[in-house]
Amino acid sequence: MRAIVEHRDDLVKTRTQTVNRLHVVLTHLIPAGAARGLSTDRSAEMLKRVRPRDVAGTTLRSLAADLVAEVRQLDRRIDKAARDIEAAVAESGSSLTQLCGIAALNAGKILARVGSVHRFRSAAAFASYTGTAPIEASSGDVVRHRLSRAGDRQLNYVLHTMAITQIRRDTPGRAYYRRKRAAGKSHREALRCLKRRLSDFVYRQLLRDATPAVTAGPGGQSGATLSSCAAG
Repeated sequence: MRAIVEHRDDLVKTRTQTVNRLHVVLTHLIPAGAARGLSTDRSAEMLKRVRPRDVAGTTLRSLAADLVAEVRQLDRRIDKAARDIEAAVAESGSSLTQLCGIAALNAGKILARVGSVHRFRSAAAFASYTGTAPIEASSGDVVRHRLSRAGDRQLNYVLHTMAITQIRRDTPGRAYYRRKRAAGKSHREALRCLKRRLSDFVYRQLLRDATPAVTAGPGGQSGATLSSCAAG
C-alpha cells in the first residue's frame, strides 16, 4: 500500500514540476502567457495558434508540445495509480471511507503510513503521531494552544482535508466547529480542535477494523469485542 501511495505522490509532484516548466515556455511563445489551472487540452489549443518563424521560436514550440505530451502521460499514470490504491483499499476491508471527508486515496494514505494501529497505546499517542495534539502556549490568564509541527505531516494534511470537508457540509464536525467558534476560539483554533477530534475518530475506526471477527461463545452466543457494549 505504501509503495503505491508514494508512487502516486511522486507522479503528482512530477506533474506539477512539468506543468510549471510548460508555463515558463508558454510565456516565451505567447505574450500574455497562460493562466493558472492550465489543462493539456487548453495548452494544445494555444500551441495551435503559435506559428513562430525563427529557429528559437520553433524550438520552444516543439519543447512545449513535448511537455504537453509528458503531462498527458503523467495524467494516465496518476489515474492508474489512483485505481490501484482504490483496489488495495477495497481489498484491505478498511471502513475508513465510511467517514465523511475520507475517500479511497486518503484512506490508502492513512493505511500506508499508520501500518498497525496497535503500535499506538492510545488515541493521544495517535494524535501525537498525526501532529494534531496541540502544544500549550498560554500566557498569564490567556489560555492558548499553538500548532504542533511534529508528527507525520501527510497524515496531518489528510485530517486537515477531512476537517475542511466536514465544515463545508452539514455534519457533526461542522456543529462541533461552530460550538468552538461560539466559545470565542478563532477559525484556526477551532479547526485545530476539530482535527484533534477527527484524529480520535480515525483511531477508533482503525481499531474496529483491526478487531478480529466475533466468534461464537458457549451456547452459540457471540463473545464481547472492543466494539461491543459490554466492553464499552
